[in-house]
Amino acid sequence: MARVRVVEIKNFRGINELTWYPAAGINCLIGPGDSGKSSILDAIDFCLGARRSIQFTDADFHLLDVETPITIAVTLGEIDDHLKSLETYGMYVRGFNAATGTIEDEPEKDAETVLTVKLTVASDLEPTWTLVSKRADAQGLTRNLSWCDRVRLAPTRIGVMADYHLGWRRGSVLNRVSEERADASAALAKAARDARAAFGDQAQGQLGETLGVVATTARELGIPIGENIKAMLDAHSVSFSGGTISLHDEDGVPLRGLGIGSTRLLIAGLQRKAAAHSSIILIDELEHGLEPHRIIRLLGSLGAKDVPPPLQVFMTTHSPVALRELSGDQLFVTRSSVDRHNVRLLGTADDIQSTIRLYPDAFLAPKVIVCEGASEIGLIRGLDQYRTANGKAAITAQGTALADCGGGDADRPFKRAAAFHALGYRAAVVRDDDKRPTTAVETSFIAGGGTVVAWRDGRALEDELFLSLTDDAVGKLLDRAVELHGKELINEHIKSASQNAKDLDGINFEAVINGISRESRAVLGKAARTKKAGWFKSVTWMEDAARDIVGPDLANADPDFRALVDYIFAWAGDAGQ
Repeated sequence: MARVRVVEIKNFRGINELTWYPAAGINCLIGPGDSGKSSILDAIDFCLGARRSIQFTDADFHLLDVETPITIAVTLGEIDDHLKSLETYGMYVRGFNAATGTIEDEPEKDAETVLTVKLTVASDLEPTWTLVSKRADAQGLTRNLSWCDRVRLAPTRIGVMADYHLGWRRGSVLNRVSEERADASAALAKAARDARAAFGDQAQGQLGETLGVVATTARELGIPIGENIKAMLDAHSVSFSGGTISLHDEDGVPLRGLGIGSTRLLIAGLQRKAAAHSSIILIDELEHGLEPHRIIRLLGSLGAKDVPPPLQVFMTTHSPVALRELSGDQLFVTRSSVDRHNVRLLGTADDIQSTIRLYPDAFLAPKVIVCEGASEIGLIRGLDQYRTANGKAAITAQGTALADCGGGDADRPFKRAAAFHALGYRAAVVRDDDKRPTTAVETSFIAGGGTVVAWRDGRALEDELFLSLTDDAVGKLLDRAVELHGKELINEHIKSASQNAKDLDGINFEAVINGISRESRAVLGKAARTKKAGWFKSVTWMEDAARDIVGPDLANADPDFRALVDYIFAWAGDAGQ
């Protein structure tokens, strides 16, 4: 059945202009709020949906520019022979070259035969649908798809009111699963007759006085209605709209009473069964009403793992679970700009696919800070909590996500950050300076618009903390380390880092007498980052220390260290481009 090859949108809501070539299977749109994801789904729905009219307002025009028409064009490929035939739409068939993305008005031998449906809304707010063809225009011809073909091609939309599809209504998925149709007219007529009789037997006692007044008045006026008039149900007044026949469970309870998640799952499964008749499905906010395991089940029902894909699905999501389950060739990032929108395929390159698996949350924010390890993640999170408690805006509220690179190769953070940056995300790297990255790698990242925050003078984060904070804060960090790991282990780490020149008791005594020396601070920094046994080498340990100790001390800490921290939060709060 038909698949969407090209979507072209102009002057619609937040979208000034967009041209997108979707995949034949799953098309999951991700990106920050107000980036146009839902508007793209609405545009496809409005253009291809089987409806005779749509209620538009001035607010549907980009920046309220009602003088420029809204135009939405959807090009359909993989169309059946009926739609390709000269007798049907021969004047309107076109050729699509998938390799170049071009559409030619004259079908070419090596091009796919396609039809383009165009919706136009002018300032009078009246929608018009036409098939696109320069050949037809030259002859003064215009036409749209027949109503029958529009119904066949119309996408199925699964939204909050998805229970619409659980009855045999016009356009519901149940009418696409098979050609079977039930005729309820005879049953309804009998039901009406039975109801009339049952009610008539009771009405005489309930409405006797009124019936007597009516009979008397009729006689007085010479109206022949007989002696014993009755109050009965009028069979013709019993109105049964679409959906007279609907699905019920074994106890007779309507399935429209199912929860939102169950309804969505059931309809997705039915739509797959009906794929031979209608293969395009639209789902806004995929995760709505679904627990994580049911999100996975829904994606499976939609054919996310199937080759070839049984359905062409257009969906939006803010669920990290969905991102983990999908491949990079099923995920598209929407980006808005003043002049035009872009929809970028994430792709399946190693750096991209592994980044999706490890940091799906980060792909759902417009800005990403890639940290070299868990310590940096914990530091930023803890300081953010301290700042938020003191009236500052949280970095998450400002659209910034954190990604942990897990240490290792010093170039790794830049590979991760470059993957984000290439997809239109603002990206920054926060790194240690004890193991420096390849100069060319870092330089290239910065030249491409990336931001780097590095600790100073060959230091790791632990060095920076113990060399930059006040004696009081250093003492508290030392106490926290003892609390976490025990006095004996911390003492052994200090002795090892100083080659037995210093120990825990000696440094505590030093702090009381003359203050902690720079030499002792350096030893503590080295001891704190003991390989595989770091004092604060977990997100939680460093997060708590940053919130409780580093944050309150920062105003009195080394000014250059404080400037680095301030820069991180300034970048996180900057809207950027």
